[in-house]
Amino acid sequence: MFEGVLKVVVVDDSALYRQMLLTVLGRIAGVEVVGTAADGDAAVELIARIRPDVVTLDVQMPGRDGIEVLRALKQRGLSPRSIMVSSLTAQGAPTTVAALMEGAFDFVLKPAGGDLHVTRDTIQRELAEKLAAVRESMGAPVVAAVTPPMERPFRPSAAARFDAIVIGTSTGGPQALRAVIPALPADLPVPVFVVQHIPAQFTGSLAERLDGMSPLRVVEAADGMLVGPGMVLVAPGGRHLGVAQRGERVACVLDDGPRRRGCRPSVDHLLESAAQLYGGRVLAAVLTGMGCDGLDGCRELKRRGGTVLAQSAAGCVVYGMPKAVSDAGLVDEVVPLERMAARLSAWLRGAAGE
Repeated sequence: MFEGVLKVVVVDDSALYRQMLLTVLGRIAGVEVVGTAADGDAAVELIARIRPDVVTLDVQMPGRDGIEVLRALKQRGLSPRSIMVSSLTAQGAPTTVAALMEGAFDFVLKPAGGDLHVTRDTIQRELAEKLAAVRESMGAPVVAAVTPPMERPFRPSAAARFDAIVIGTSTGGPQALRAVIPALPADLPVPVFVVQHIPAQFTGSLAERLDGMSPLRVVEAADGMLVGPGMVLVAPGGRHLGVAQRGERVACVLDDGPRRRGCRPSVDHLLESAAQLYGGRVLAAVLTGMGCDGLDGCRELKRRGGTVLAQSAAGCVVYGMPKAVSDAGLVDEVVPLERMAARLSAWLRGAAGE
């Protein structure tokens, strides 16, 4: 983990929020605010000059907004970890999701109204968690997993057959899903179930944006929704997603059970539910994310004969979730993000050894 001082630039058109963020960041150990900007144009020039480690970036600003700042930084070859500061508005949610797909590291929410001290404490807690993830992402080079990646993955037996794909991801997930979901074939013969750790107000926007990019139908899962081949079902924020047999069809099952590893929706919950319904006929992909959600679910899936792919370290925003399943020896193939859709398709065809 990175042990130095994180240099941060604060960008917000509200003087009140700039001051609040300065106060909050000043309370977090190992953080130094090295500049502030009140608009997007000034932010780009300041970041180009100072080269901070992290930028807190207001999503909605007059003129050049947060997502346009991200694009301008990318054009200049600048890549600080950008933490979007978003409001829960009709415009804020889809714009924040778009920013995450453009490569923003993560986001925090501006609490609406309420006591100023509570607001500060909430933002401080959220930023401390995100900055801890930033430190993890800036850590030392990753050592090889206990079970080294195979040059040629296991070839499934002639009897192998998959009835579903399950994808789990967290920090960096929207950008990873953008690389994977639209690249899956239009004639995909199985449904895809997705858990992305993100608040309830954002999953609808995430599904809508992925749907617009993909040949597949991408929807936010609803309780009792019947699933079929070529459907991509995104777990709604704040609810666990499972699956159950309903006559001759499979349906989504949502519940508000306890968080698992602090997560709801939980990748573990979805994988265990899918393994119970489909047995070993589940193909799982664990993508970028902090923590180890998915570890227990992959262990249960492997016990039933399922197959697990994990994103390789090099392309992960945070190499936490894939590392956990790799280190546990549960992974059949370690895959670069840009090849994940092709490898999922190959396993479905029974041609994984090609």
